[in-house]
Amino acid sequence: MTRELLDQALVEEATKKSGLVWVKGPGGPVRALWHVWHEGAACLIGDGPGEQPLPGLADGAAAEVTVRSKDKGGRLVSWTAKVVELSPGSEQWDATVAELKGKRLNAPDGEAMPQRWARECRVVRLEPAGTTASLPDDNQAAPPLPTSATTRQPMPAGLPRLLMKKRKKQKKT
Repeated sequence: MTRELLDQALVEEATKKSGLVWVKGPGGPVRALWHVWHEGAACLIGDGPGEQPLPGLADGAAAEVTVRSKDKGGRLVSWTAKVVELSPGSEQWDATVAELKGKRLNAPDGEAMPQRWARECRVVRLEPAGTTASLPDDNQAAPPLPTSATTRQPMPAGLPRLLMKKRKKQKKT
């Protein structure tokens, strides 16, 4: 087997099994995005109310995709992708949305979701373009991007006592 076929197989298998990929578009930040592997590409939905942001992922642009291990969370492979935005109502859009709809968790509108996506969101395919990139030597850790979705608050004063009571009960039995 040639190196290209091995790279292609690694990208496909790793991306299929991981429900989350790290994507960096030109000029955009690195984002963790949920996806579905469909017909040879990672497919994403976003840029609408209640959906994930897709900054820098414009039609025809290149993006860097990093795939993590589903069980350990470590980096498996990085690959370059060509961004292809699908047009609502096209045959490819319908097939991709059917796959995405099955994997979308906690959707507020259930069966009306595809109509909302057609009106308010973008469906994007990240098609592998070229070979895999070598993994960096450093860990590339970065602070989380600012968001209004944070819920971190100080720990309630009574929580340590409640936790200690449970541990004492477990030790007695």
